[in-house]
Amino acid sequence: MNELTKKTRKTFKNIFETEASHVIRAPGRVNLIGEHTDYNDGFVFPAALNFATVIAARKRDDAIVKVVSLDYGNEIDEFDTTKKITYSEKPWANYVRGTVKTLIDNGFEVGGAELAISGDVPQGAGLSSSASLEVAVGYTFKTLFTLEVTNKKIALMGQEAENRFVGCNCGIMDQLISACGVKGKALLIDCRTLDCEPCEVPADLSIVIINSNMKRELVGSEYNTRRESCEEAAAFFGVKALRDVSIAQLEEKLNALPDVIGRRARHIVTENQRTLDMGKALNQKDYAHISRLMAGSHASMKDDFEITIPEIDFLVNTGSQVLGEKGGIRMTGGGFGGCVVALVPNEMVDTFTNVVCKKYVEKTKITATVYVCKASAGVEVVQG
Repeated sequence: MNELTKKTRKTFKNIFETEASHVIRAPGRVNLIGEHTDYNDGFVFPAALNFATVIAARKRDDAIVKVVSLDYGNEIDEFDTTKKITYSEKPWANYVRGTVKTLIDNGFEVGGAELAISGDVPQGAGLSSSASLEVAVGYTFKTLFTLEVTNKKIALMGQEAENRFVGCNCGIMDQLISACGVKGKALLIDCRTLDCEPCEVPADLSIVIINSNMKRELVGSEYNTRRESCEEAAAFFGVKALRDVSIAQLEEKLNALPDVIGRRARHIVTENQRTLDMGKALNQKDYAHISRLMAGSHASMKDDFEITIPEIDFLVNTGSQVLGEKGGIRMTGGGFGGCVVALVPNEMVDTFTNVVCKKYVEKTKITATVYVCKASAGVEVVQG
């Protein structure tokens, strides 16, 4: 039992004066390539991480859900599952409320529960702390109330909660990888069919995440604007989503689109192809190709989708100079801050992180945070 689980169980017992019956773990994720393609019915390539949300829980005999958040000073939220579930003034609580409301709206019978929630997924860094929480809550209620629901359905309901209750129009990737991750592998996910193809991350490569410590906010931000631009471009081409537009079709009609809409569409269409190519490059251990694909992805996010910031660009440029064609580096996540992800040969990890972080603090006066990660399993019961 790890320290996060021990801490969460202990707080549960202190607050609720009894032992938790179950402990659930749902991981955060990093996306190796395929950014903003998920809500365009496209392809993404995430890996679940060994950072997670943990929930200690037990059923109650009534309809009250009582939740304590360790990460917010043991703040408590409480609501009744038999009454209309409304928005809370506590932002973290809305991910819990929204997920439970969505379970009920989808016809699942749930009752009251006591939950203690904690996590070590860095918040505001683009590693999906919110999706991890939604999946953990969904799986906790599945476990407590013996619900007949698949992990994919839990992911879809987590997405629905974030879209309709929290108010962020995220795609399905974050919740799906948290629910369906495979240890040691990334998943090539088709966001239209939800088909998941596991792809082994070569053992001689480490997943290195560098947090710029430039916080980002998605709700009410540029994220929804980008989504609207993509929908406008899809309507122009007469297709359901930009997934259905080929590079040749895009190039043929690009000049007929407004400049900004055309560049947004070009990012999505080319990013889908890069994501498909990434699976082949990993399988073939073609590290020079991986380097080019990740570089192309970052350039597209910077110039066409316009979601990077100078601090992130500096990290990527510095890291690419260290790696050359031995690995790859790009921004990951929704943009406007957060993290970069790199695939780094194991023997280069120390040199890579030392050089990049040293130059970053010299340039920005900000200390970056480094996570050397491994691909993790998806949501699971760790006790109970």
